[in-house]
Amino acid sequence: MPSYDLCIVIPTLNERENIGLLLERLRNTLHDIRYEVMVVDDDSPDGTAAVVKRLSRTQDNLHVLHRIGRRGLSSACIEGMLATSAPFIAVMDADLQHDETVLPEMVRLISSEHLDLVVGSRNIGGGSMGDFASWRVRLSRLGRRLSGVERHATLTDPMSGFFLVRRSFFERVAHRLTGIGFKILLDIVLSSDGQVRVGEVPYHFRLRQHGQSKLDLIVGLEYLELILDKLIGSYVSVRFVLFCLVGTIGAVIHLMLLGLLLKVERLSFIESQACATGIVMILNYVMNNSFTYRIANVLISGEAFRQGMPWPLAGVTGLLFSAVWNYGVTAMTTWRRARRSAAFRAERRAQASALPDDSEVHPAAP
Repeated sequence: MPSYDLCIVIPTLNERENIGLLLERLRNTLHDIRYEVMVVDDDSPDGTAAVVKRLSRTQDNLHVLHRIGRRGLSSACIEGMLATSAPFIAVMDADLQHDETVLPEMVRLISSEHLDLVVGSRNIGGGSMGDFASWRVRLSRLGRRLSGVERHATLTDPMSGFFLVRRSFFERVAHRLTGIGFKILLDIVLSSDGQVRVGEVPYHFRLRQHGQSKLDLIVGLEYLELILDKLIGSYVSVRFVLFCLVGTIGAVIHLMLLGLLLKVERLSFIESQACATGIVMILNYVMNNSFTYRIANVLISGEAFRQGMPWPLAGVTGLLFSAVWNYGVTAMTTWRRARRSAAFRAERRAQASALPDDSEVHPAAP
């Protein structure tokens, strides 16, 4: 097995049109560095993994980790970084927005200055956000202010997805990583138990050439989940906190409707509780695909009211019971529903990923 000085981890999801171009650019840039490429693909429907597997037949330094049933840029990067023995590991996107030509300077800097991290920064002299949409620039700045990263390192671009890390440093923090969302650099820095030795190299952020951006509302929520995990994750499950937060919002709406129906429409408590529950059920349908626990809500709160409990307390009692029930049922059913459709997804990906030359693979000559 060849020995590599640098491993470049590239997480992919539907990057079939970009990955070949990126690999070619890396070859042109890193001809003086012994490097390998670790593509971690989240079972892309467009067959990205198949493209990389085909290319790897003629490129010994190209590897692919094809993940099935797992999603997420950060977790993909972590798996790729753990799969290499190279002393330095770079992380970059496959969409051609990161400037691969600065990689040699990043390698030189981390080695000569004995640093833990070198970050490709868009926010120092010589770098820029390019033609990034103004709202995304503002969003990036807001994320930087919320991160609290200054406690661990002086970084001008902690939201960057383009960086180089010393493997020994990464392995020291690996067990403390959250693996949530897209901001793996921030996860690494916030997981350190002291100051991080960091350097920065400027680069110009490019526009995506092919495919679609993965940035959406879920990405923003995952970022908040990452920050919360670093703040309180050692004390309580952040996912449960977020679940309770959603439930609290639903509870406020529920009680407002319950009071309105009781005091204004003059309905009975059972009728009001049933109507309020049904309305909130519809509002929360996207997040909670369960109906059974809503019926339990009405029955439990109705019995509490008949036993003399004040209507606000009776309504909350039903909600608390249903919240616990919903959390358990959802964890066992809705959140595992992806497994039930695995055969269908596998068929779709097989059609996109089929290698037409599978039958033409020949053993290497002796």
